[in-house]
Amino acid sequence: MKISLNPHAKDAATRDALVAEGGFGKYYTDHMVVCEWSEKEGWGEPELKPYGPISLDPATAVFHYGQEIFEGMKAYRQPDGSISLFRPEANAKRFAKSAARLALPEMPEALFLETVDALLQQDGGWVPNKVGESLYIRPFMFATEVGLGVRPSNKALYMLIATPAGAYFDPSKAVSVWISTEYVRAAQGGTGEAKCGGNYAASLVAQKAAAKEGCDQVVWIDAIERKWVEEMGGMNLYFVKGSGSSATVVTPKLTGTLLPGITRDSILSVAKDLGYKTDEVMISIDDWREGVASGEISEIFACGTAAVVSPVGQAKSVMGTWVTGDGQPGVITMQIRNALLAIQHGTVVDTHNWMSAVK
Repeated sequence: MKISLNPHAKDAATRDALVAEGGFGKYYTDHMVVCEWSEKEGWGEPELKPYGPISLDPATAVFHYGQEIFEGMKAYRQPDGSISLFRPEANAKRFAKSAARLALPEMPEALFLETVDALLQQDGGWVPNKVGESLYIRPFMFATEVGLGVRPSNKALYMLIATPAGAYFDPSKAVSVWISTEYVRAAQGGTGEAKCGGNYAASLVAQKAAAKEGCDQVVWIDAIERKWVEEMGGMNLYFVKGSGSSATVVTPKLTGTLLPGITRDSILSVAKDLGYKTDEVMISIDDWREGVASGEISEIFACGTAAVVSPVGQAKSVMGTWVTGDGQPGVITMQIRNALLAIQHGTVVDTHNWMSAVK
């Protein structure tokens, strides 16, 4: 690892004040990591360097053909002041899988983890101390061959940046969602399972439509039958059926069009740890509406790296409007959220070995 330290790095007092401001993606740490790849030479040596702009030729392939992927992961402050990452190996594996789908080079897991560890060793002071806050880490890669031919790029650049993150959504408030019947997020054989920028760019018009309807987020349904629930924005969805100890925590099953969320996978385990039954099934809009009307569906929440767990209260669509429970965050939703945060912040025993200490 090459190291070039930032001569203008924030002093501790300034850094701590910026971290204390909270927010998401507002400030960035003093350093970043870059690593070049070429078809001829393979992966080069990564470099930790000062955070700052990069220069690209106007004909760089990513601008024209969208060969780009990214990941989202978090580092958490532990009770003894140390720092741990949440399931970084899972992010490394998904990053490689996304790269394969977008015809980009697969970064070796060891190299991926080395870059993350190096950034945290240098910029660990940017990790917040409060429960529910973290350092959000964004690895990304894009095609850098210069030329306008439509083909997989023979050059790529991997980069790693990080930003202190407060709550993405206010967990004390349930969000409202607009079920989109006009647009779809992904189709079989598409890029739904990959974490690429194009998926998010294509979602923005539907997000604008949701905002126009007075909703916080958009919910996607499948592209073929146009009735099966898939995701909320860029997050996985969960439905709680029943209440109390006999409740079942249900999520739409992975069909090849949904992103295999790491938080989604973790919640299946956390819910079982708490004594709840879990299930992965196809859930239709009718199932959702009728389940809420009958009271069978007692709570709904979305989950993802940025927000962790976000309660869902009201759903609106061309088929009508319905409110889950009293429209407020549910008891089981918040129990799962708090249990996951306790693991991430090291206040309970990590029986799943999800947390990886930064050396």
